[in-house]
Amino acid sequence: MNSWKLKYILSFGGFLICFQLCSQQFHTEVKINKNSVYVGEPIEVTIGVFTTTWFTRGVDLGNISVPGAFSVYFRPVSQSKTINGKQFSGVELTYNVFPYEDSPDFVFPSLDIEVESPPDGDFRGKTHFLKTQERKIQVKPVPTEFDRNEWLVANSLGVRETWSQNKKQVKVGDVLERRITLNAGGTVSELIPPLIWDSIPNVSLYPSRSQVNNDKTKSAISASRSESIRYLFEKEGKVLIPAKVFTWYNPYQQKLFKRTLDAVEIDVIPNPDLGVLLSVKDSLQTEVASMDTETSGEEKLLIFGLPLGQFILVLSIVLVLAYFLFRAAIRLWITVKDRRKKYKVSEEFFFKQFQHELKNGSGFQAQRAFYRWIDELHLAEPSLSFFVLNYGHRSQSQTKITELMSLNWTTNDWKEARKRAKKNIIQNGVFEKKKMAWINP
Repeated sequence: MNSWKLKYILSFGGFLICFQLCSQQFHTEVKINKNSVYVGEPIEVTIGVFTTTWFTRGVDLGNISVPGAFSVYFRPVSQSKTINGKQFSGVELTYNVFPYEDSPDFVFPSLDIEVESPPDGDFRGKTHFLKTQERKIQVKPVPTEFDRNEWLVANSLGVRETWSQNKKQVKVGDVLERRITLNAGGTVSELIPPLIWDSIPNVSLYPSRSQVNNDKTKSAISASRSESIRYLFEKEGKVLIPAKVFTWYNPYQQKLFKRTLDAVEIDVIPNPDLGVLLSVKDSLQTEVASMDTETSGEEKLLIFGLPLGQFILVLSIVLVLAYFLFRAAIRLWITVKDRRKKYKVSEEFFFKQFQHELKNGSGFQAQRAFYRWIDELHLAEPSLSFFVLNYGHRSQSQTKITELMSLNWTTNDWKEARKRAKKNIIQNGVFEKKKMAWINP
């Protein structure tokens, strides 16, 4: 082929490659619905990832870590748009981000996204790494007229209470359990403040552990928090349990709402068996002390960010994986060592040793390496002349015996002769001396 034709083909091929790579484009964008929010107020963040071809693998970042905030991920939605006159297709991923710390420079971080997409004119996906821009948002503190410990931002709030028994039939030493459940829309359970129980004269209070839950649908998030308190009535007479007021800020209506549980008046009647009071009180105190000890122990284990049960489960999985990886590594090492050992006594190894001596050693060392190599071929006659006359080319076999003994072949000559010798072994299982009538004596 003429040199100018080769240059033309290479240039044209390079142009096609450049055209494919340069014509495909990617686009990322991060949209937020608010630039300024209160602590706990959700920010809707939409991350768009687009290409001028298509994605051969779904783009799904899952849950992401946002410093100083809780994040909730919703499903991706396919989208297409025109950017600078060019058609793009891709997905938009929506998150609700709930800042729990006030900051004038809260940052939704830049994200690294791995996608698979084919170049223009191709169908096989290739890996690309994209990066989004960070977005700054002002997170305002709780207004000064509100208690930080009772602040809640939610779309709605449902309040429900239940009592363990009839409030109109209570005597000294009785225990009433009151459970209050809050159901908040548009927030997460971590942001629903714990209930604050009012102290009451002649009544001992024993709170129980709270129960929290998040409920996410394809496009919304809600949460619940349930807490209970046990009232131990120690003296007869009228007891007034104060009303409880719950407030929340609706970010869409930008208004403060309030819901109230009315005060409860209980008439405690005498109880001749005062021993019951002491027994119940000791039992409740022991139970609360045990609960506090368990809670303290769990907090100590949370230095790894996980409760005790989850930490043990994760640790067990890691240890099992480490065990199997260690076994696999040992097996691989043994296999490699065994193969290396077998290779050191193989025909291929001794042939390479012979080639090395041909290039770098003396003639004596090369001949010695040659005979060590052909020992592995199990020829009918383990000699240089036999090997050359049977497996060399016709012109090579007519070489003078002095040239044979000086091993005056090229590397490719020896490789081709080796192939013919090994092929003879595979086909016949034995080596038969060829007729040599055509050889010039």
